[in-house]
Amino acid sequence: MSSRAMPTKDWTGNVKSIFVCNGASNHSDSERQCDDYYATEPKATQKLCEVEKFTDTVWECACGGGHMVRALQESGYNVIASDIVNRGGTDSMEEIDFLSTEHSDFDIITNPPYKYAKEFVEHALDIVDNGRKVAMFLKLTFLESKARRELFKRYPPKRILVFSERVQCAKNGDFKAYKQGGSNAVAYAWYIWEKGYKGEPTVGWI
Repeated sequence: MSSRAMPTKDWTGNVKSIFVCNGASNHSDSERQCDDYYATEPKATQKLCEVEKFTDTVWECACGGGHMVRALQESGYNVIASDIVNRGGTDSMEEIDFLSTEHSDFDIITNPPYKYAKEFVEHALDIVDNGRKVAMFLKLTFLESKARRELFKRYPPKRILVFSERVQCAKNGDFKAYKQGGSNAVAYAWYIWEKGYKGEPTVGWI
């Protein structure tokens, strides 16, 4: 569970039957919306689905404007969409604080807010059953740091799929403004965990 301060819990909606939720928030300050919301270019998810298989229904737990949700649906998956803030990207999304949830019956695929990326990975792997997959779209530099080394020792990724070409993550989902700003200097990869895996990760390129 994350050590960050959780917002006041005042959410009373129906979280259906896929997980039990301790609480979720309808509130998030503007700094979080601005600084944490970087929409994922659809081709990043499409490329993942070409090389990796998941449960028929997957959970996109930081869905933002729905870019990854739509790419997963186009690849044939049923998608449970949620986020701590409703940005209007998909009609079916739930407002849920992922770090307060207790269980998932399905594989989890998302691009987490980077400043909470370690917490999202840890929590996702804590709440899925053995054999379930967790796929996180993260910067290649996520491999660095002592704190994350401990995470990798506890939960070694099964595969790390590095993008051979740069893909875009647009701040606040504004891809038009992002493209006008120039090229992308950030290298990304898909980090894929399978709960219970204890071997060494393999590295591939997509």
